[in-house]
Amino acid sequence: MLLLTNDDGIHADGLRALEKAAHQWQSDVITVAPLEPHSGCGHRVTVDRPLEFQQVEENRYYVNGTPADCVRLAFATLKLDQPGWVLSGINAGGNLGVDIHHSGTVAAAREAALHGWPAMALSQYHRRGKPIDWDITSSWAGAVFSAINNFSPLGRGQFLNVNFPHRDNPQADNPPPIVACDIDPSPLPLQFITHDDGWMYQGKYQDRPRQPGKDVDVCFGGQIALSRADVV
Repeated sequence: MLLLTNDDGIHADGLRALEKAAHQWQSDVITVAPLEPHSGCGHRVTVDRPLEFQQVEENRYYVNGTPADCVRLAFATLKLDQPGWVLSGINAGGNLGVDIHHSGTVAAAREAALHGWPAMALSQYHRRGKPIDWDITSSWAGAVFSAINNFSPLGRGQFLNVNFPHRDNPQADNPPPIVACDIDPSPLPLQFITHDDGWMYQGKYQDRPRQPGKDVDVCFGGQIALSRADVV
């Protein structure tokens, strides 16, 4: 059983790319994703209003809440058999280093791990203004799924955070190396400019600080970064 979700919403191209790769990995796949995008929402959950839970296609549902809400409702209302994986993504943009603290994509994987499920967040880093070839990203996700047994099993309270690199000439049949690496603790740049309505963040993602051999450095260097994270 694979449970899929994301933070870009039920209609996102990255979710379709993940579904394509997931169906090639296992046949039993259910998607429960937010109705609207929730990028940067972190691990927010909804407890002050009812949540709508609607089927839109066979084995595809939306929730008018956050990514963590989607996982919680799926566990509470659907008949899901363990062991399985919860896969969150594929996010349009990286979720590297300290991004794990504000990422809705990562929060969905963390929520699953809290309940004892193996979980993985997947994100496609790309330079601003550059398009994403989702077919290639999907094939790279498939390569990660095929290789997952080559890495040591997850410990209790752990989940995986996977980031695909930006490449100017990516190839589906030649995925980048998958590198197990630690999460970079370096803070994001604090660059803001004045705006009519206040202050606007202007930090450049690709200019963020990085430590050698950690996930930011690995992904920016053109390799697939596979990192373990703890739920607390």
